[in-house]
Amino acid sequence: MQFSHNRRNPKIDKETCLRVQEDTELLKFLLSELSGKGRNHIKSLLFHGQISVDNETVVQFNHRLETGQKVVVNWNKGSSLTGLKILFEDEYLVAVEKEAGLLSIATDREKELTAYSLLSEYMKAANPKNRIFIVHRLDKETSGVMVFAKSKEIQQLLQNSWKAVVTERIYAAVVEGSLNKEQGTITSWLKESKTLLMYSSRTANDGQKAVTHYQVLKKNNKYSLLEVKLETGRKNQIRVHMQDLGHCVIGDKKYGSSMNPIKRLGLHAIVLAFKHPKTDEIIRCETQIPKEFQSLFA
Repeated sequence: MQFSHNRRNPKIDKETCLRVQEDTELLKFLLSELSGKGRNHIKSLLFHGQISVDNETVVQFNHRLETGQKVVVNWNKGSSLTGLKILFEDEYLVAVEKEAGLLSIATDREKELTAYSLLSEYMKAANPKNRIFIVHRLDKETSGVMVFAKSKEIQQLLQNSWKAVVTERIYAAVVEGSLNKEQGTITSWLKESKTLLMYSSRTANDGQKAVTHYQVLKKNNKYSLLEVKLETGRKNQIRVHMQDLGHCVIGDKKYGSSMNPIKRLGLHAIVLAFKHPKTDEIIRCETQIPKEFQSLFA
């Protein structure tokens, strides 16, 4: 199994100005000029009105460009909101990066400040008719990529075939101690106790099968930074499997951790890639490993 050690961390200016050298279409031009930016990212920029041609905002990806025209990419326009950062959006769905400490959706205790409510309010500010629908969840203390649907139809298409459409789920995890084994795979069958705590059974088919692959990116005497790839997506899977490994996720008191150096759970969803329910394109949403994780290995 291949893992990528390098994470892009481009220093992006507020604006990028480009000059058209030959007649072409806008999307083709941007793909050639914006190194490392995929079709979906560029379409999202267009959708949000972040591309202008000769000072006129353009949203059509097939807009014709003529030699000598000036194309400007505005990187910051309307791309984030408190607690969330929009990574991708089109007419069918929206992907965000959620901060740690923010619930995905309301519970009996928290009915207002959630990723769902914040995004819903943000979308309705643009158009009162806009609605969003929850597709999947992240634990409150886990940060990273989440996807929401813009209609009940898209929600159901994604939820009904989630295992089939998701092509990649990668997390960054900081765990206690220094791992001796640089990479490995953990397989168990997960069950839930009466106190709602997940735990592993080694007996085949005794619970939901869970498979977790990991690789060490950095380590010191106290901690290890892992890239964790999920083959299955069970409740609290990474947290339970790290406990099974004898290296609990930092800040995870629920699953045995006694260390909390960054005052949060050391778990972040870096990558979520999935097949678009309408276009069949692969949407790959990627974020950076949090700075507080990296600070433990400075």
